[in-house]
Amino acid sequence: MAFEFLDYKYAEGVAEFRYLGKDNTIFVETAEFETSESVQYDEKILDAALFLAFVVIGTSYYKAEPTVNVKMPTRIDEKQAEFFNKIYQEGLSQFAFENNLTRADLAHFVGDEESKKNLNISGGKGSLVLVSGGKDSLLTVEKTRLSGEKYRVAYITAQKTYPEIIDEFESPVIIRRKIDKENLKKVGGMNGHVPVTLINEALALVQAILLGLDRVEVGVGREGVEPHAKIGDLFVNHQWAKTEEAQKLMSDYVRNYVAEDLTVGSSLAEMDELTIAREFARDCWDKYGDKFSSCNVANYKQDADNRTLKWCGKCAKCVNSYLLFAPFVPYEEQKKIFGRDLFEDPELTETFKGLLGIDGVLKPFECVASTDELRWAYDNRLPGYGKLPFLK
Repeated sequence: MAFEFLDYKYAEGVAEFRYLGKDNTIFVETAEFETSESVQYDEKILDAALFLAFVVIGTSYYKAEPTVNVKMPTRIDEKQAEFFNKIYQEGLSQFAFENNLTRADLAHFVGDEESKKNLNISGGKGSLVLVSGGKDSLLTVEKTRLSGEKYRVAYITAQKTYPEIIDEFESPVIIRRKIDKENLKKVGGMNGHVPVTLINEALALVQAILLGLDRVEVGVGREGVEPHAKIGDLFVNHQWAKTEEAQKLMSDYVRNYVAEDLTVGSSLAEMDELTIAREFARDCWDKYGDKFSSCNVANYKQDADNRTLKWCGKCAKCVNSYLLFAPFVPYEEQKKIFGRDLFEDPELTETFKGLLGIDGVLKPFECVASTDELRWAYDNRLPGYGKLPFLK
């Protein structure tokens, strides 16, 4: 048995990606992009970016019935195979953990010895800045705006709606994914986390080329340094796609196989989560404090109406944000958002323990700060915040 990457195509702003999976089911995903008649792009460069998106998006369908064997529609070299193996192994480590799999059960791509490089010049200039409505991406937009360089913001969605905050930016680009939910539901099988950050970066790269831009700017700081668990030699890391390793691999792939002057990167790359929280509180809170959210539960569940961003006040992402802002944002400001002091909510005790590394509670599978950062944040919270019901 093999998971097969069938083909991909692009026409008039719409890309289609096809895969053959369980029970000969053909999965079809489409993505809609903005186009510009004034932009002349190199079709070879666009095709190379579409191929990258094709492979990375495949994780969403591969996970229905994971297999060691994968079949590609074209030959790849050893360096490409190494990168794709990282995506389908490290990038699916949480999925493996939750489904009792090991590295040996996951995809193994095989490449030819000869290394192919596409070093064409893109000819564009400017950044496509990915925005989600969370603190990292909004801080990234502010930094890009202050730099004075040309940019457009982009939001990627598989939902019917998108946050109203996106419309506050000039000429936002909306990239719409249509995930093949019908066939995923039909085949059943396994489910779990995929490296969505890399999926978004790959789609944004396609969009950047179509708009004549030469950089994809992502709001990714120094994250993912702390694994949650280990399966043999495979570290389980919810945030692997955001790690320095993953981001460098992505950047290198784009330079070597798409175009040498196209870049994917982050102006926040050297910042830890505490630094990002501090800068957001200082430079962005007055502008976005009552509009932003980093909560997935309240905003990004399937078919949720996320036009107005909210906080559920109960999940690990909410607790993580509350901790990170406690040293930099007055208690009354956070109370406006959450309606209460989360430190004094007994229902959140186990979540706090997981984030702070107490009593062996497993760190939540979410994009959260390191234990050391969160402990520092709690110890240095501003006056007015309460206390946790345990000693850390």
